[in-house]
Amino acid sequence: MEWTDDAIILGTRKHGESSVIAEVMTIAHGRHLGLVRGGRSRKMQPTLQPGNSVRLTWRARLDGHLGNFQMEGLDLRAAGLMQSPIGIHGVQTLAALLRLLPERDPYPNLHAAMEVVLAHMDEAGLAAALLVRFELEMLNELGVGLDLSACAATGVTRDLIWVSPKSGRAVSREAGAPYADKLLALPGFLRRMKGTNVAASATLEELTDAFRLTGFFLDRHIYGPRQLPWPTSREAFLAAMKRALSIS
Repeated sequence: MEWTDDAIILGTRKHGESSVIAEVMTIAHGRHLGLVRGGRSRKMQPTLQPGNSVRLTWRARLDGHLGNFQMEGLDLRAAGLMQSPIGIHGVQTLAALLRLLPERDPYPNLHAAMEVVLAHMDEAGLAAALLVRFELEMLNELGVGLDLSACAATGVTRDLIWVSPKSGRAVSREAGAPYADKLLALPGFLRRMKGTNVAASATLEELTDAFRLTGFFLDRHIYGPRQLPWPTSREAFLAAMKRALSIS
């Protein structure tokens, strides 16, 4: 069994005296594990850092085996990510989210989205906006996505400022006014978000509301039912985001 694919390093763990088991997010083969012989060597360690993009070949005798990775670096961005709390906690948060997915199932949209988030980790506000959009895409891929296209009560597509915690659908200002204390805020940039320019315009208040929104549904549909603890990296990322944006 053999295939070659592009991937992003999510993490590694030691195996034996000189090797590691690498966890990666590939384009066509999803989240995948493989043994990297000599992975603890000085030559391989820089390549195997979380956040790096690599091209790898996986080989195994049978499809169900762990198999071996051979890889070469494509974009060794990890050193840059490690220079700020946003980068450090951001890549850890992305990896924690992707570990919610079943192994070896392809999610090419999430791989592409992760590449975009990692490419903008040097801008705190933009990185946060893209990361919260990644969480929305995770909900979509797991079959519990939000519908932010039209008001759940009236069908209108304008002035949508809330989300129903029951249905996960948008609610307009007028329809939601009597229930405002029971609804979740819908930041406008999430509906407008077609590129990085719109994402960069999000305020700290909007970003905080956006992470509260995605966090509510991630807890309801994923972390709560599976009795999983929330990754500490997410809270650390939010704290770093608030510090960076407050200073700026």
